[in-house]
Amino acid sequence: MSRQVFVTRQIGEAVLHRLGSHATCVIHPGESGPTRDELIRGLQGKEALLCTVTDPVDEEVIASAPDLRIISNFGVGVNHIDIEAATRRGILVTHTPGVLTDATADLTWALLLDAARRVSEGDRLVRRGGWKGWTPTFMLGTEVTGKTLGIIGMGRIGQEVARRASGFRMRILYHSRRRLAPEKERELRAEYATPDRLLAEADFVSLHAPYTRETHHLIGKRELSLMKPGAILINTARGSLVDEQELVRALKRGQIAAAGLDVYEREPEVHPELPGLEQVVLAPHLGSATRETREAMAHLAVENLKAYFEGRRPPHPVNPEILPS
Repeated sequence: MSRQVFVTRQIGEAVLHRLGSHATCVIHPGESGPTRDELIRGLQGKEALLCTVTDPVDEEVIASAPDLRIISNFGVGVNHIDIEAATRRGILVTHTPGVLTDATADLTWALLLDAARRVSEGDRLVRRGGWKGWTPTFMLGTEVTGKTLGIIGMGRIGQEVARRASGFRMRILYHSRRRLAPEKERELRAEYATPDRLLAEADFVSLHAPYTRETHHLIGKRELSLMKPGAILINTARGSLVDEQELVRALKRGQIAAAGLDVYEREPEVHPELPGLEQVVLAPHLGSATRETREAMAHLAVENLKAYFEGRRPPHPVNPEILPS
């Protein structure tokens, strides 16, 4: 019997064809992806799983698949996969870093500029026939050029966001688990700061930290209270970095001015009060949604599998400690 891969989404027959004679791909039908029960059933007899960031692969799912040897994640973040459980069972987990960096950094700036200049709010006004003409005080936003940008999480995406800020002559503060080397700080013109200082001084706060147990609700009631009344929060990382209920309260009270969100705590559900707030820009998880990026992600996810089936070291392991030295 041929080796089999369970694929939770259609990522393109042509790219999956690259697995060739190595394995047979069994693709879940439909756009929505498998339910939990469908995922468990789909994994029976499968050596490999190609999943997306919206497919929860917890310990129970992993335990239900005794033949599973590799999980290839279509995406960078792996908080939806129980890495510890996979490692205990000798299951390799891989992901697709790097290829979505520019697309996500670009979208971060799209949200930041939109929220600052009230573009989506103005678009809605025009579409419903509410625009009555220009006046000196009509829909005033806030300037971006020369302001302070606070970046929380200075990995690949955070650094690209910082590079784009140079075009707006912004002062950059950042906080990250690991401080950058001095030469990298000079290159990015970025100054390391404590989280409290960053929140207090930044006009824009952009989140690019990974989601872990430690970063759950990284931005909550206390953190929002430290931000300037005119500050704008941008999140293109993970929804659960932000306590959405506290964000809604802060926006309604005017504790902060606006927010631009691409990710949510319980996707695809959105906090019921967020759509009613005009000062919030809401995007449907578009961070990597360019044709070029999604194609590159698909090729990298398949390359991880292809390397495994050919007995080579996959290029992007998450738990490389289980690989032979």
